[in-house]
Formats: sequence, C-alpha cells, structure tokens
Amino acid sequence: MAILSKDEAQNILKKVLSFSTADECEATLNGQIGGNVRSARNAISTSGGVDNVALTVESRFGKRSGVATCNQFDDATLRRCVQRAEEIARLAPESPEYMPLLGPQQYLESPKSFTASTAGITPDYRAKQVGASMQLCDQKKLTSAAFLNDSSGFIAKRNNKGLEAYQQLTNLEFSITVRTPDGTGSGYATADYNDASKFDATRLTQIAADKAAGSVNAKALEPGKYTVILEPAALVANTDASLLQALMSALDARNADEGRSFLSKKGGGNRKGEKLFDERVTIYSDPTNADVADLTFSGDGRPQKKVTWIEKGVVKNLYTTRYWAQKNNIPDLPRPGGWIMEGGTQSTADLIKSTQRGILVTRLWYIRPVDPQTLLYTGLTRDGTFYIENGKIKHPVKNFRFNESPIIMLNNLEAIGKPVRVGGNLVPPLKIRDFTFTSLSDAV
Repeated sequence: MAILSKDEAQNILKKVLSFSTADECEATLNGQIGGNVRSARNAISTSGGVDNVALTVESRFGKRSGVATCNQFDDATLRRCVQRAEEIARLAPESPEYMPLLGPQQYLESPKSFTASTAGITPDYRAKQVGASMQLCDQKKLTSAAFLNDSSGFIAKRNNKGLEAYQQLTNLEFSITVRTPDGTGSGYATADYNDASKFDATRLTQIAADKAAGSVNAKALEPGKYTVILEPAALVANTDASLLQALMSALDARNADEGRSFLSKKGGGNRKGEKLFDERVTIYSDPTNADVADLTFSGDGRPQKKVTWIEKGVVKNLYTTRYWAQKNNIPDLPRPGGWIMEGGTQSTADLIKSTQRGILVTRLWYIRPVDPQTLLYTGLTRDGTFYIENGKIKHPVKNFRFNESPIIMLNNLEAIGKPVRVGGNLVPPLKIRDFTFTSLSDAV
C-alpha cells in the first residue's frame, strides 16, 4: 500500500478533513517502500524492508494546535486520529508565533524525483549488487563493510484552507569502507541517486579498494597549514556533520538577526548582500534539477523553487520561517532540501596533477562545532589521506585532526572541480590553500 496515487492519497485526506471540527486542520500522508542490505567482513550481516504509510493530523483552535498520527485508514481509525488531535489542541498553550495555515499554492513539476528503475528494485537486485562488491574484495584479499539502502515513496498534504500537494520520490544510497587484512590501509566511497540505473556497486568498491591498498604504511607529516584537495565526500557526506552542510545550515535569517550566527551584524541585522567568499563560489537550490531532483514543497507547504543563496561570493538570500518573514517583512524562503555548488570541468585527478605539494583528503568524520560565530569546526581525516608531490600521489600519510571554518576555506580557494552528486547535493572537489591541521591521529 505504500505508494498511493495522487487520487488515492487525496481521497483519504479529504475524508480526514470531513471529520474535523477544528478551526483549521491539515493532514499529511507519508508513504515509503524500500529495503536495505548491510555487509561486514565480506558477508551479508543484515537485510530488511520498509513498507508503511503514516498519517499526521494537525488540528487548531485559535492559536492552539495538536498533532496525532496513525497508520490505519478505516473510517473509525481516521475519526479517532482527528479527535485525538483536537483533544490535544484544546489542552495546548497558545503559540506566540502562530501563523494561519496556507491556502492554495502553485508547485513546480519535478519529473526526475521518481524513477521506475529505483521503484522496481527487488531483494535479488540488492543481493547481486552487494554480492559483486564483496566478490571483488575477496579477489583482492581485502575486507569490506557496506550499506545499500533504497526507497520509493510519496508525500501528500491537504488542509481546509484549500492547500493540496502531492509528489513521489525515489532514492538509492550506497557507502563502502574497504580495509587491508592487517587493518593499516583503508578506503571509502559513497554515492546516491534518484535513478538506480546510474548505480554500479562494483565501480564504487574498486575506488575504495584502490584507496585501501594505497594507504598502507602511512607516513607521519608534521601538523600545520597545507594545500588540500577535498573530495566531494569530504565536504558533505558524513553522518555527524560536514563543512559545507554547516555553511548551508547557517544561512538562517533568524539566527543571523538575533546575533547567533557568522552572518550577524554588530548592533543588529545581518550580512545579507555582503561578499563573504571567493567570487568563484556560487551555491543555489533547484528541486527540478535532474541530477538532484527533490520535493517541490516544504514541510509547511511552501513552494520550493530555484533560489540562489550565494552568488559570486555574495550572500544573496537567507531562509526563514513564515513567522520571522512576516514579522521582519523579508522574503519568505523555506530551507532548501538539496543544493548545488557550481564548479568547473576538472576532475579530482586533474586537481592532483596541478598540485606541486599538498594533501588529498578522501573523507572527514567526527566533525563537531567549536565556534558558531565563526563556523569553526574540528574533526578528523579518514579512509585515505595522501601526500601529493609534483602532481602525483607520492605516499599515504597518517590522519590529522583539523580546525577549520568553511568561511575561511571558501576564501582560500585555489581551484574548483566538476560537481558530482553526494548526499543529495551537487558538490565539486575543492583545492584549498592553508587548510589547518592541528595534530596527528593514529586512527586509520
């Protein structure tokens, strides 16, 4: 039942609204079907599947609101869910930042957000992809741990003010860590797609395997400031945090206006309109982009459109809640899903060839904030760190701890490569001077 058509979903939502006695009522259906396979030590360790549709009902009386959920859709259950939301709303305190529900909206079409190739994935497909990955590692006498996850789903919204939204989505993501038998060499690769026909686990495994084999017998370099080449996975793909994601998360108008951001001005206001980065830095979001197709509406129903956030180093827009936008008479822009950083045509290999001396970083991890006012972060390199000399990788190096801010980083650009999709974003590899490594790490 997980992927309902637009008519099927909206018919359920219409019925939900018919049971409502609240001043305002909004209902959201979220459905997902998919599966995953996890491997460790070149063997399948777990596999699983997801098949669920959930309903969320928000009821409002004046400035009071309540939310209830359910995942059964007979009339009696739907009625109880609405009644529960209304009971909670009557008990809730008034919201000091209440905003009425949105009325009818116009949404863009994002045809590439759902693909049949991903929706048609079977357990056999997952097993074959991960099996080929493990076989390659067996042949090379390397050990791997991988995770493959795919999902197909939909989101539908409707309220009693006339808003109606519906969109289908698909996604596949894969990550793999490969290590040498003695544990001294490690490599990593990751990728994600809306369209599974672009996915090749063996190709990604080969990348990670090459890095693992090449990172044995790493040598220690003195910490300090180095020219670095950060691969896209080092910039955004991390379960903890990432440097570029930290920057995008900081483009919040309220945080800036209230003095809690690097975009805050002394005495009040924000730094929108100021040039804060290298002029080659342009970042925008576009939910209709074929490579990173995304939802065309936000969680509160606002339309997601193409928005330029940073243009030639200048901060052009900040995202905000509806409340803060109305209070301060500023553009009402929801936070984007994925985003795109413009780049050039050079590959990571091309950036290496143009580097006299530097360090190639495959991945960063255990990233933690140090100072929100300067966006200073600390973390560690991992899974393949290499010394570059005269345009070639000379030898692996021991991992470092770093202290760096994406603000400083994006003012020390030497070159920008060709963007690739990582973590639902399009991100280029970056060559950066004076990247700060503060100490060595014995971790592999």
